[in-house]
Amino acid sequence: MALQAGIVGLPNVGKSTLFNAVSNSAKAQASNYRFCTIEPNIGLVDVPDFRLLKLEELVKPNRVVPTTIEFVDIAGLVKGASRGEGLGNKFLANIREVDAIVHVIRCFEDDNILRDEGDINPVSDKEIIDTELQLKDLDSVERKMARTEKMAKTGGDPKAKREFEVLKLCKEHLEQGKNIRELGLSKEDSTAIADLFLLSAKPVLYVANVDEASIHTGNRFSQALQESVKAEGAQVIVMNNTIEAQISEMEDPADKELFLSEYGLTEPGLNRLIRSAYELLELITYFTAGVQEVRAWTIHKGWKAPQAASVIHTDFEKGFIKAEVIAYEDFVKYGSEAACRDNGRLRIEGKEYVVADGDVMHFRFNV
Repeated sequence: MALQAGIVGLPNVGKSTLFNAVSNSAKAQASNYRFCTIEPNIGLVDVPDFRLLKLEELVKPNRVVPTTIEFVDIAGLVKGASRGEGLGNKFLANIREVDAIVHVIRCFEDDNILRDEGDINPVSDKEIIDTELQLKDLDSVERKMARTEKMAKTGGDPKAKREFEVLKLCKEHLEQGKNIRELGLSKEDSTAIADLFLLSAKPVLYVANVDEASIHTGNRFSQALQESVKAEGAQVIVMNNTIEAQISEMEDPADKELFLSEYGLTEPGLNRLIRSAYELLELITYFTAGVQEVRAWTIHKGWKAPQAASVIHTDFEKGFIKAEVIAYEDFVKYGSEAACRDNGRLRIEGKEYVVADGDVMHFRFNV
C-alpha cells in the first residue's frame, strides 16, 4: 500500500532535516534559505516493529521484510500561498496528493537561522498554514457549490441535494477559521465531497522541533503548541531534528546506542514519529512467517481477511478460501507455527474475519 505522509511547514523550520533523518531511501537537500525544497522529495521508510525482530529470532528465515510508509518532503509554505504567493500553488497541490500531514513547527531560538515571521511563535506558525489550507478549501467548496446549486434546488437529484447541504456545512465551518477534519462528517457525507480532496480534512501530526536542551521535557514553545492543538485531539511529537539526522547516519548499532545514551534516549524520536504517522493513517500490521521469509504487511484497520490477502497479490483476494491465523502473542508463547497448531492456537477463519494487529497469517486460495 503506497500511503504517503507529507512533511509540511513554513520555510526553515527543519522539514528537510527531518526528512533526511527519517528516510532510508532518499536524501533531501537541507539549506538555510526559502524554497530550498521545490520538487517534493519522496522517501520509503521502514516502520520500526519489535515484533518483526522477535519473529525473526523464532523462525530464523532467509530474509526479513519490514512494512513501509512513504514520507514526502514538500516545499515550505508562506503566507498568501492560497493566492499563489511563493510556491503556494505547487505546495498546495503536493499536499492534496498525500494521505496525512506531518506539520513541522519551529520551537527553538537561533538567530543564525532565517525567519521572516518575526519572533518565534509556534501557535501563529500553525495558524498560518491552517489558514492557507482553509482558504484553498473554501475556494474549492464554493466552486463546487456553484456547479451543484441548480441541480440541488430543482429537487430532481437527491444526491446533488445532499452534496449541496454538505458543501454548505463545510463552507460555514471554513469561514469560521476551522479545519474540515474537526467537523466530524459522517462517512456518507465525507464520500459526497471526496472528489475535492480537501486539504484541511487530512489527519495531522505535529512535530515540535526543539533545541537540544528540551528534547526530554519540551519548552515553552512546544508546550504552547500542545495547548493550542488540544481541541483537535492531535498528537505532538517533541524532538530535535538535527540530532535525529545525526543518529540516522550512524551505521554501527553500538555507535548509535552510545550516542542515544549520551542524550538519555532509549530510542530515536524518529521511531515514535514513524509509528505515530502509521497510526494516524489508521494502519495496522499483520505478518507472514516462514523459512523463506518473515514479512510485515500494511492494511487498514477493519479490513477483512480477503482484503488483507490482496496486499500480497490480488489473486489471493479473488480466490480466497480460508485464512490460517495465529495471534502474535501465541506465536511467541509457543515458539513456532507447529507448536501453535498442536496446542490448538491456530484458527481457521473465513471471509468475514476482521484482521487484528499482529496476526500471523497464511492464506488458502484457489484461482
